Amino acid sequence: MAIPNHPRDVHEFRRWHQYELPPCEEGRWQVQIPWSKNDTDDVSDFFVKGLEIANNGGTLWLQEGKTYIIGKPLDLTFLNDVHVRLEGTVKFTNDTAFWQKNAYAHPYQNSLMFWKWGGNDIRIYGSGTLDGNGQRWWNEFAGLEVLTSSAYLRPILFYAENATNLAIEGINYRNSPIWHNFIVTSKNVYLHDLTIVAVSTNSSAPSKNTDFIDSLNVRNLTVERVWVNIGDDCFSPKSNTTLIHVNTMYCNGSHGESIGSLGQYPGEQSIVEDALIENVWLLNGDNGARIKVWAGANVGYGRVNNVTFRNFHVGHVDTSALIDSCYFNVNASTCAKYPSKMNLTNIRFENFVGTTSGKNGRVVATISCSTSPDAVCKNITFSNFQVTSPCGGPALIACNGVQGDLGVKCYNTTSSEYKAALNQTCKSPLKPVEKHPW
Repeated sequence: MAIPNHPRDVHEFRRWHQYELPPCEEGRWQVQIPWSKNDTDDVSDFFVKGLEIANNGGTLWLQEGKTYIIGKPLDLTFLNDVHVRLEGTVKFTNDTAFWQKNAYAHPYQNSLMFWKWGGNDIRIYGSGTLDGNGQRWWNEFAGLEVLTSSAYLRPILFYAENATNLAIEGINYRNSPIWHNFIVTSKNVYLHDLTIVAVSTNSSAPSKNTDFIDSLNVRNLTVERVWVNIGDDCFSPKSNTTLIHVNTMYCNGSHGESIGSLGQYPGEQSIVEDALIENVWLLNGDNGARIKVWAGANVGYGRVNNVTFRNFHVGHVDTSALIDSCYFNVNASTCAKYPSKMNLTNIRFENFVGTTSGKNGRVVATISCSTSPDAVCKNITFSNFQVTSPCGGPALIACNGVQGDLGVKCYNTTSSEYKAALNQTCKSPLKPVEKHPW
């Protein structure tokens, strides 16, 4: 299968996938609010008041060329039939101590939020920007890890809970301190024609954990035509997300299209089911398609079922397809003693092309299933899988514990073939985003 070109930068993405700002809708009243005079002019109260006036049939219009500074947490969970026409910039202050003390919190992975949205029939659209002002957060977080450093928490740029019919379209996300979107206990969520960029200007403080979107207890999630240049998962549906469709994503520097992580919390059931993720370009990252489930003494259970990764184009990724049943940083002996309790069934990797980075030698994909007798791992299949290694020699797919035929030849990680392929490492240059890498 020939690899098509991809947009070389955000501007070319916008030319290829043009988002036309719709005209102001008849029958909806428009509300405008004062904009900020400078970076310390907090207009939070005006923002809330504007949404209260626009609620139940109106549009809050944030004007082009204007910046709206938000300096305190906002509860926007009262919304019904409201539009936000974002043509300017909404920017959060970077008073890290204030936000850590006052931001809203969610127990999942100790999440913080600048604000929380919720309600029915919410549409946020336009050509403007949500700016998380993340550089100071990344600087102060440097050297820490999100799942082990609970003393330093960072707020999510956009958070919604109990939302039905939520649409976000056209806008630009910039520099979230951590995840750019976290959608919880919601249904019918549609994100399209977006750009998401979080690139640090400090080489010793990367933009870690800046996922594009994470979801929890969400039904019917659709993502289309998105450009992502961040420091973590390009897409990451978490526990109890079902009916997922992703179509046309460009990801640079990410950890891949990741299902999970799942099974983190003891006794909790986690489900991701009925997902199609297709037409994805991934450059200079850790993974292409990934499923990550927890192992250990105190973990949850559940299933990943009926997931298709289709039409993936990879360049300089360490592993093009990965099922990791020993997440998070669980060593081999602990994983063997306390294997994952997650069932993995009907997982398909279809039409993959491109090259890996060479970090794992000639190993281009790894499927590692749980060793638990109570965990099912079957109907995992590869078709038209044409990923190669820059290290020379035949590409190798590793597999442990899969029940049934993968559709391709694979080797156990204890085999001499696997060890030889893994040790044949090489270095290859990054794929430049500003040039066609294919």
